[in-house]
Order: sequence, then structure tokens, then C-alpha cells
Amino acid sequence: MGSQHGSDDERRGFQQLIRLLTFGLVVASVVKELRTPADERTWHGVVAGFVPYDFRMPSVARFRARMWDPEGEHLVSPQVFGVGWTVNVGWVVKLIREKVFEAS
Repeated sequence: MGSQHGSDDERRGFQQLIRLLTFGLVVASVVKELRTPADERTWHGVVAGFVPYDFRMPSVARFRARMWDPEGEHLVSPQVFGVGWTVNVGWVVKLIREKVFEAS
């Protein structure tokens, strides 16, 4: 029982670390945009050298391109809104269908 409790504490600590990192990346990306001249701000780009961010109003087209793109080349793509990545569910479904039909 003691090891389970320790595992819960470790999990909570890891979750808090992820939240803190995410918050830091959000702040860094907003600061980056605010330091850019107002007429040059795009509200999307990369922070910390590789983490994508996008604070533009989400659109159906962007949602489909990033979360449902079966013909896309990547399993993960930038978030539709926010900081980080999201799973291209269309790509996953296509892969599963291909594997199911291969097995048939």
C-alpha cells in the first residue's frame, strides 16, 4: 500500500511539473508576441526553439488540417489553439483501417 501512495505522489508531482512547464511556455509565447511590433504580430509560431503555439481564433479549416488529416504526413501537429501538439486523429484512423484491411 505504501508504494501505491508514493506512486500517486510522484504522478501528482509530474502533473504539476507539466502544468508549470505549459504555463511557462504560454507566458513565453505571449511575451514573444507582445515584444513584436503590433503590425507584425501573428499570434502563432514557435517558442523555446521548437514548441508550436497558436493563439488565433480557431477555424474549422485549421481544426481539420491539424486534427483530421488522413493524408497528412505526421501523427502529431501543432495545437489548433494553445501551446504544444495534438494528435492527427484522421491519420490514426487511416493507419488502423489499413492494418485491419491488411489482416483481412
